[in-house]
Amino acid sequence: MKKIIIRSVKLFVIVLLLSSCNKDFLDLQPLDQEVTSNFYQTEEQAFQALVAVYDVLTYQSTPGVSWAPFLTVADVLSDDAFGGGSDANDGLEFNQLNNHNIPTTNPVVHATWIKNYIGIYRANLFLEIIDDIDATESFKKRTIAEAKFMRAYFYFEQVRFFENIPLLTSTLSGPSEYSQEQNTPGEVYDQIALDLVEAIDDLPETLPASEYGRITKWAAQGLLARVYLFYNGVYGGLLNAGGTTVDQTFVLIQLEDLIENSGHDLFDDYSDNFSLVGEFGIESVFEISYGDTPPWWDWGYPRGGNGNLAAQMQGPRVTGSGNWNRGWSFGTVSHKLALFLEDDPRFEHTILTEEELDGTLTRGYQHTGYFSKKYSSDAEHWGSDGQFELNRTCNFRVIRFSDVLLMAAELDSPNKQEYLDKVRDRVELDPVPATLENILAERRLELSLEGIRYFDLLRRGVANASSELTHSGIRGPNYEGDQQIFDVTFNEATKGFLPIPQTEVDLSAGVFNQNEGY
Repeated sequence: MKKIIIRSVKLFVIVLLLSSCNKDFLDLQPLDQEVTSNFYQTEEQAFQALVAVYDVLTYQSTPGVSWAPFLTVADVLSDDAFGGGSDANDGLEFNQLNNHNIPTTNPVVHATWIKNYIGIYRANLFLEIIDDIDATESFKKRTIAEAKFMRAYFYFEQVRFFENIPLLTSTLSGPSEYSQEQNTPGEVYDQIALDLVEAIDDLPETLPASEYGRITKWAAQGLLARVYLFYNGVYGGLLNAGGTTVDQTFVLIQLEDLIENSGHDLFDDYSDNFSLVGEFGIESVFEISYGDTPPWWDWGYPRGGNGNLAAQMQGPRVTGSGNWNRGWSFGTVSHKLALFLEDDPRFEHTILTEEELDGTLTRGYQHTGYFSKKYSSDAEHWGSDGQFELNRTCNFRVIRFSDVLLMAAELDSPNKQEYLDKVRDRVELDPVPATLENILAERRLELSLEGIRYFDLLRRGVANASSELTHSGIRGPNYEGDQQIFDVTFNEATKGFLPIPQTEVDLSAGVFNQNEGY
């Protein structure tokens, strides 16, 4: 999929830039150029349009706004990591997220909003043009399912972060449609569920190596479970997928099918999940591909390359090392997480300690002495060419099989004890009873620093989130700086959602209502 994604750069120019041109400026089509009205003719061109949707999965920045990798944003919002950065000014926007004191002008928030609507726009465009393209029915069925999955994925990220958003299932035809009202969360989640339920039947179960990175049936089932657990936890309701009720029973059927029939399993070695050897491996149910092809140099447009910016941002600021290379120390890991993992075998594969570093370490803002080891600037993931900060090669494992086992256990599968035991046995831990408390604790042990913790807290209720996210006086042995920069108070009034970016509120001409607490 790394090779597939590269081809979307040309399409980005064709689709996103040319399609936004003023249609009132002459009514003639340039017959010697490719524009949106004459480009989509063949199966190959349709595939390029699909690749353009996949491309947005890799976006971690918005030009002129901010760098905002999903993984870093989600972990900084949680109690597992702080904002970090070189100094208080460098880390200001992420520290605002960490402290849950977020202005409506925060650029990281705005970059997140823009990224997801770019993905939604491209998915909608593909779904509008595919029926009229000269392509086989099997190609159409599969690619429509892929586009629906990705639209669901972008909407899920958007609605989990912002709650009150416009639901667009078609492209806007002109300025008269630019002012869109916000939909209810239920309406958005029902559309997400519909897209995923419809996609499941038309997605492949297996992929040849040349197609690694494309969506499978199993990825859609896993994402549907994650969507249901969050929606049911936050809102206490069920989902309606075009007349199909998505409830605990329905979701558990999907997960049991995935567990029994997908061929996915756990790696024998937990650390393989975050190594090159584990890319698109047996444990990876849904994975986003990053790499150094083509080598990228352009600081003005980092998303034109394929490097993993989260890994760059979260790496330690080390020079002169053969093992770590000049990260930026955002998302410094909390002593609270270190204490929770203290006696767990997964600690050494999750948290990088200051004592493990060779070379010269520069201590940045909110220095704790702990860094993420799962996504970092380690030597294995250095790019072979290009500007090294822009070419980190570690893929993002969005849904792992261990997560699937724990979701099924949480949904009270008859096999929940077996599933919990399997996750613990992999790291040579003794069984514990499959109570809800133990299953949730295992999720944190197994999945910490993977962008999951914050949403697991929110779906257990605002009071629970506030209890966990509000902390003071916790200080590890290598912390530097006044204690107040490590103390956090969760803002319950926001319910954990981000503000609607002020720029978007202004552009809506009074249609958007700002989220509560801002």
